[in-house]
Parts: sequence; structure tokens; C-alpha cells
Amino acid sequence: MAAAVRLALVGDYRPSAVAHQAIPLAIPLALSQLNITASWDWLPTTSIHNADDLTSYDGIWLVPGSPYQHDRGAFTAIRWAREQQVPFLGSCGGFQYALVEYARNVMGWHDAGHAETDQTGRLVITPLACSLVEKTGDVQLVPGSRIADAYGSLQTHEGYHCNFGVNPDFIRELEAFPLRISAHDMAGDVRAIELPDHRFFVATLFQSERAALRQEISPLVLAWIKAAAARD
Repeated sequence: MAAAVRLALVGDYRPSAVAHQAIPLAIPLALSQLNITASWDWLPTTSIHNADDLTSYDGIWLVPGSPYQHDRGAFTAIRWAREQQVPFLGSCGGFQYALVEYARNVMGWHDAGHAETDQTGRLVITPLACSLVEKTGDVQLVPGSRIADAYGSLQTHEGYHCNFGVNPDFIRELEAFPLRISAHDMAGDVRAIELPDHRFFVATLFQSERAALRQEISPLVLAWIKAAAARD
């Protein structure tokens, strides 16, 4: 019998967070469609000191909940997943931090920051023009993207809980690197990114896991677990 897939949920668990209520439902729902077994651990960001704390996991999900208690732990998880081809899913805060990590360590913007926690440098993540706390909206998916393939559609309707997003001043420079902006809202604002040359690296500003609260499968959670199960 194949060994169970091991999944790391990186983030600081809060029972009151809607996404944190949804995630323990989203994973079993996805597994119901797969002929595999999986276990998962919540890893507080304070528990991640270096990559050794992550080597036993087949997939990493940086869950919502920024600002994280230990930014270094969150960034360590992202970098490990990106550099080691570990299937990665980021949602909400996970999306925001994935972009900052990419700007710092791939684009060479060592002063890249997040306006929620940083006051100086190139703020890749800045306040949204309109809050998306407990809001929903239509999202357009880019044809041929991994996220569109997961959904089997070019449009979805998703829920949010965030006040920060991509700084539009940096979008053109982000797109000049091998990073793909793979979803936008109806106004054209960035809602998801992915790395085309990665086994699975997808991050969304929206929280697809909320589908589980309606007893529906999140296509992204399903695709992430499938990628984790397929690791060599």
C-alpha cells in the first residue's frame, strides 16, 4: 500500500477565521475524489525555523491569516516549495507573501515588502482600493493556465477576506519574469499567479477553500493534492 501523502498547512490557526474552518473540510472533500490517503499537519509559522522543518511534506499550503506571527517561517515555506518543486498552494495571505518572496529572491528586489508589515522599500503588496473582507466576486481565469485547467472553466465566483493586493505599479515588471498572472477580477485586478515551470505553484487572493462550507470541492485544493501525490 502506498504511503500516505503528507501535507503541511502553514499558518497560525484561528478558530474564528472562516478559511480555517473551511480547510479541514476542503481536504477530505478533495480526497473523496482521489484513490489516495493523506494526512495533514497545521504548522504555526513560529515552528518553522529552516527547511529541515518541511522536508517530510509532499505539499505545502500557506493558508490565510496575515500578518503571520513569524514572517520568516512563512517565507521559508514558500522558498522551499518554490526551489524544491514541492507542490504549493497559497491563498489570501499566502498569495501576498508568495509575491513578496518571488520579488525578493527571484527578481532581486531585496527591499520588496508588504504594506501590512513594512513601511519602506518597494511595496509589492499594498492596500486594495476597496476592501474585500467577506466579499465575493467573479474571477476571470486565463486560458491555458493551470488554474483554468483545474476549474475546467474560464470563470469562477469566489469569496475573499482581505484588505491587501498586488501593487499595480509593479505588474508589468512582475510579468517580465517567468511568473504568470493567471486570474483577474472583472475590473482587471490581479487575483491569482502561478509559476509555469513548477510542478504546481499556484496562489490566489481569493479563498477557494470556502467551497467546502457549501459541501463543494475546491478545484484548486483537488489539483494541489493530486500534484503532491504525484511527487517522485
